[in-house]
Amino acid sequence: MRLLPLSLGRSFNALWFGTGAANLGDGMALFVLPLLAIAADASPGGVAAVTVALTLAWPVFGLHAGWIVDRVDRRILLSGVNLVRALVLSGLTIGHLTGTLSLPLLLAVAVLLGVAETLVDTALTSTIPMVVEPAGRNRANARIEATINVTNQLVGPPLAGLLASLTLALATGASAALYALAVAGIAMMALRRAPAEARTSGGGGVVAGFRYLWRQPVVRTLTLFTAVMNIPWAVATALLVVYAVSPGPLDLTAAQYGLVLTAMAVGGLLASAVVEPLRRRFGVTRLLIADAAGTVLLVAPAALGGPVWTVAAGAVIAGAGSSIWRILVATIRQNLSPPELLGRIYAASRVLSWGVIPAGAALAGVAAELWGVRVVFVLATGIAVVVLGVFVPYALRTDLSAAIEPKADRQPVA
Repeated sequence: MRLLPLSLGRSFNALWFGTGAANLGDGMALFVLPLLAIAADASPGGVAAVTVALTLAWPVFGLHAGWIVDRVDRRILLSGVNLVRALVLSGLTIGHLTGTLSLPLLLAVAVLLGVAETLVDTALTSTIPMVVEPAGRNRANARIEATINVTNQLVGPPLAGLLASLTLALATGASAALYALAVAGIAMMALRRAPAEARTSGGGGVVAGFRYLWRQPVVRTLTLFTAVMNIPWAVATALLVVYAVSPGPLDLTAAQYGLVLTAMAVGGLLASAVVEPLRRRFGVTRLLIADAAGTVLLVAPAALGGPVWTVAAGAVIAGAGSSIWRILVATIRQNLSPPELLGRIYAASRVLSWGVIPAGAALAGVAAELWGVRVVFVLATGIAVVVLGVFVPYALRTDLSAAIEPKADRQPVA
């Protein structure tokens, strides 16, 4: 068996470090922002508005973010956006210490952070092909995914909670420092493509990436499958807490429900750590089919009224499958997309696949009011089963491995 090198190069390591620092800052900032709204005497509706403001950027600004990423030097963009985030969080720290925070200010900051996320996420996935050769991209995407899972979901929120228990200013100040640290890491990165070329690669306008995505059959189909699979995920995001936490059927405490979500994140982390050997052993097709089955397991236990261990197990399996899907599909998209359009193609894919989540969550809430939570989970399970039934024959007749696996690694799948 051929051993793969541990290092993917100095430039990737710089990008990797910057991603880790920025996502740790992200995880802390997103946790503390609603707490700042409460500290500013916002109403429950005002606190919810902060969360809504954080999610508006993808459907409103996503395509423009892709165009910007394809037009500028991505190293400068990543550094500049993280510097702005550091300054914004520093401003919140000062505002909290001086007692000048207000809900309108927090809403403006939430919108800015949302826009920053669209730019950074698009630039990140579009920069990997510029610092890693095709044979190493799946490992690079896996390392990035694992790092995001650890910093953004596992470490960031509890660390922010610990610092916020002392003072909210300490949590926002630490987040600002982490964004600044990310700038220092990214500054060490060298891109293969010249900045002059990067500045002239935006031909075709904002929607060029969407047009290419729609004409590329594999990228288009995987994006549409991702979007439909996100409907059950939207239901789980909106209603699993209602089903699980007392007075819901599972009668869990908030802390116990937090452990379920942590287990889901751990499942994603472990999967991202072993996705490369799994790919080499089982192949791309089988792994993607397994994730589609995992989406069924995310919602089926609640639909069937299963005990808590089935809900937790389904969440862990779904979290693992989701990480594997994101890693493999990101590599396929990177390998099948022209470098000069990759930012816009990623942004178009994200707008389509993530755009269903807020709408799906809102519809799930309305349906739960009308018919009950269990009925909505039954409907979500039905959608997940249909998606699985459609995806299996598509995956089996499409050579997805050709878009991701180096020829030397490819093995026949019985």
